[in-house]
Amino acid sequence: MMTTSTICDDGDRFLIAETKEALKRQWADMTTDSARGVYGISVAADLVGMGSQQLRWYETQGLLSPDRTSGGTRRYSDDDLVRLRRIEVLLDAGLNTAGISMVIALQDEVEGLREELAKGNPDT
Repeated sequence: MMTTSTICDDGDRFLIAETKEALKRQWADMTTDSARGVYGISVAADLVGMGSQQLRWYETQGLLSPDRTSGGTRRYSDDDLVRLRRIEVLLDAGLNTAGISMVIALQDEVEGLREELAKGNPDT
């Protein structure tokens, strides 16, 4: 007889596995992805020391694109938290949101080029 275990991660997705060990492996795979949105807006705001309205405003300015649940709730990832900290540093340096957008785009491009070089693929 087969046994089935389930875990609900954030109200939207369920994991189903035949054994608890398989379920734990699936859960570990899901929770180690730094780009996966897991934090609600109030938790993310607390983690970076900002207000929820600031996070919403940064999104309207195109500086941030958090994941959304099927119900439309924002879910912030660890990568989003790093980006928010970058935004804060650039604001403290005196840049406005347009300048921050350009700097972050250039930083992301440089990072991508570094990754290509590390792979030995300097085609671009």
